[in-house]
Amino acid sequence: MTDESNSPFFVSLSPAEQKRLHILEKRYRNAARIRFTERVEFYHRLTGGSYSSITIRDQKSRWGSCSSRGTLSFNYRLIFAPSRILDYVVVHELCHLTYMNHSKDFWNMVAGILPDYKICRTWLRDHGHELTLENHLISQGIPVNL
Repeated sequence: MTDESNSPFFVSLSPAEQKRLHILEKRYRNAARIRFTERVEFYHRLTGGSYSSITIRDQKSRWGSCSSRGTLSFNYRLIFAPSRILDYVVVHELCHLTYMNHSKDFWNMVAGILPDYKICRTWLRDHGHELTLENHLISQGIPVNL
């Protein structure tokens, strides 16, 4: 589960409700793994480079990362974002397989695949904090408390 100190809901949940959220988070993490794998496979044909693995995490300060060994890591909470936002993060990290920096060449490569990437970056900056399991459940009309 996400860090309880970041969630106003978690503190007031019963042990059964906390367990339910842990189970739901596990399901969303599994869904994120499937979705990210699909999108990496799709965009990898356009970006090239070589990656070794895909990991799914609940990163506190990043939406994704690319290691020098080719490990692509993605924040599972992007499963709650619009598809275009998730795709932007995938493309961003795949472009790091070619440019391990944020140079002009890197951003030109991103723009060549997603010309509207700046809109996605802005959306993440403005709405990323809303991408939580609790907010997703509430938006779907599913109570957090039982």
